[in-house]
Amino acid sequence: MPAEWERHEATWIGWPHALSDWPGRFAPIPWVYSEIVKKVSPGETVRILVGSAAREARARRVLERAGVDVSRVEFLRFPTDRGWTRDFGPIFVRRGGRAPEVAIARFRFNGWAKYPDWRNDDRVPERAAAALGLRLRPVSWKGRPVVLEGGSIDVNGGGTLLTTEECLLDPEVQIRNPGLSRRDLEAIFADALGARNVLWLGRGIAGDDTHGHVDDLCRFVGPKTVVLAREENPGDANYRALEENRERLQGMRLEDGSKVEVAFLPMPAPLVFDGRRLPASYANFYIANAAVIVPTFNDPVDSKALGVLRELIRDRPVVGIHAVDLVWGLGTLHCLTQQQPAR
Repeated sequence: MPAEWERHEATWIGWPHALSDWPGRFAPIPWVYSEIVKKVSPGETVRILVGSAAREARARRVLERAGVDVSRVEFLRFPTDRGWTRDFGPIFVRRGGRAPEVAIARFRFNGWAKYPDWRNDDRVPERAAAALGLRLRPVSWKGRPVVLEGGSIDVNGGGTLLTTEECLLDPEVQIRNPGLSRRDLEAIFADALGARNVLWLGRGIAGDDTHGHVDDLCRFVGPKTVVLAREENPGDANYRALEENRERLQGMRLEDGSKVEVAFLPMPAPLVFDGRRLPASYANFYIANAAVIVPTFNDPVDSKALGVLRELIRDRPVVGIHAVDLVWGLGTLHCLTQQQPAR
């Protein structure tokens, strides 16, 4: 699985349509999506999933009104249940050598082992393979399909993968693959994604509906460097978990035996809506060809987070996208996007 900063052919997103994802606050969401497309499309095709001709027409109207060049957009009429394309969309893998090939690692999706509406989302990888003429590589373990969401992993493209024990190994909450052990999962990652070195962090951030996705707390920004969300207030619900993850990273090694270089992203002040803590995190950025898009939260440390990423990623602009409305859906920019590597 290539690193996110490697050249893309396209970015995939699913146009928002599920009102229940943003109850009472859906109206601004299509406009946030249009801003994402506007920032990403200058550098690559944006492939947008729409369930019907009518939804495509509505999406086109919003994009055109927002000033998006729709010639950079391809619409695919795949039915979806939700809009979180990172988790159910195709996970692309690439093979080099004499016969280079891009294929899709066919993991299964089951609504984060929590929600009942997932069957349309689960079919997106096979529909994508058919539309693109790519090989579909089913991922199974002892004859049983393996469930994996894209937001639960992050890779450096060289053989190292980041994930969390809370998401993939919890024996009681949102169990994706009952009976699979740490060693089993490591063997699956090596075979399906070429990741033979797995770095296991502990818990995710407060408010995370996925039960510990790594893309809200720790991300690769280079072959040897990660950014880790860090909470400075000892009284905050995130403080202990993020400090424990910092301590783990100090002893971790990459695929070549070298130490992981760690930089720190601040956490925004707690964002609460309707009595619920939301998973607001700058670590949910997305690295596209033309820009790095970063969620911002009308917080004084927005500029600090953008500055940290600008120092670390210097080959493309780092820009903020207002995500206060978006995060009411319990996810932001990385959760909505999935990269397709160049062939």
